[in-house]
Amino acid sequence: MNILVIGSGGREHALAWKLAQSPKAGKVYVAPGNGGTARDARLVNVPITDIQALADFAQANKIVLTVVGPEAPLAAGVVDEFRARGLRIFGPTQKAAQLESSKAFAKDFMKRHGIPTAFYETFTDTEAAHAFVDKHGAPIVIKADGLAAGKGVVVAMTLEEAHQAVDWMLLDNTLGVQHNEGGARVVIEEFLAGEEASFIVMSDGKNVSVLATSQDHKRLLDGDEGPNTGGMGAYSPAPVVTPNVYAKAMQEIIQPTLAGMAKDGVPFTGFLYAGLMIDAHGNPKTLEFNCRMGDPETQPIMMRLKSDLIDVFLHATDGTLDQVELDWDRRVALGVVLAAADYPLNPRKGDVITGLPAEADDAMVFHAGTTMGEDGQVRTSGGRVLCVTALGDSVKLAQQRAYDYMRGIQFDGMQFRTDIGWRAIKAR
Repeated sequence: MNILVIGSGGREHALAWKLAQSPKAGKVYVAPGNGGTARDARLVNVPITDIQALADFAQANKIVLTVVGPEAPLAAGVVDEFRARGLRIFGPTQKAAQLESSKAFAKDFMKRHGIPTAFYETFTDTEAAHAFVDKHGAPIVIKADGLAAGKGVVVAMTLEEAHQAVDWMLLDNTLGVQHNEGGARVVIEEFLAGEEASFIVMSDGKNVSVLATSQDHKRLLDGDEGPNTGGMGAYSPAPVVTPNVYAKAMQEIIQPTLAGMAKDGVPFTGFLYAGLMIDAHGNPKTLEFNCRMGDPETQPIMMRLKSDLIDVFLHATDGTLDQVELDWDRRVALGVVLAAADYPLNPRKGDVITGLPAEADDAMVFHAGTTMGEDGQVRTSGGRVLCVTALGDSVKLAQQRAYDYMRGIQFDGMQFRTDIGWRAIKAR
């Protein structure tokens, strides 16, 4: 059967790579794809991003299943368009995707349905936002209300950083946020201490299938220093998600969210990603919701998944996820992101990438910000360029394998952290 994956990042490369392994897979198209999907003989890049054109393509090419990777097409209503044409697609509707596309919608929803999250207020007025910051002090968290490709959150450790973030988001849009109706808004919320984890489930509107837990590293530099990024690496499973934390996350966050969306008349189908902050007593609170898989979490998760992903998606779009039992590799998967020069604020594009290793049984390089030139050379085309992902019997061994595997890769200005997985190693 022909499959379409919408998106161009590392998450989409990992999903397409996994889908192509299924014996049921015919052609696996990626729209628009990247340099890595272009290099894979099992995948076909399609240079389309327009929603109507994607639906036309799906009809013309007898696409049996479409999977949406990134948040922007979901927020733009791609699922609604495909469903209106009777096409099978996995993801939330435009209304349901507001859980991610509007921080204010998500916070108000959580408050209404009693889902644990940080205390907050929402502002459009700059002076009122600055006054709130002064009243509550630092550390404090400033979030842009809109899509910002993972960069719309500033965890301000000082008042100066907090005031700067308010101005960035409300006045000059330094972070390139795609504002919602009504213009620029910020959500300002209390700083939650603890350890973060990514808790991702698939929902068919009624039933839930829980993916392997994971943890990513948001800061640019070793030791979780430096600016926030879209994620500099990730590993799965996340030891911080103990059986107790898992049970609480399901009982207090995931199930009430899906029940609340249904009650509000907006049943949720698709990936639901709860970013959790877990305190010292093992109590999780919701930092944010995403309506798609995380990047770079998808890459380690897909490395560990042993089930046929096409089967899983067919059940998810048929409303029969309760018949699915996901099978996982017992090993740890760990991915290291290689980022472009001057990432995250002003990533440089066009640098030639050399030394890409061949795919191995226990390691894979997933492409994100890459493009294939007419000269056959792979070049950088975005901030996070590659995610080098490997399996190992422990976090330490997976880490060693990933760093060994990436040793020959080079491009000018390449940045990466040398300590991905450090929290899990330290915990042991």
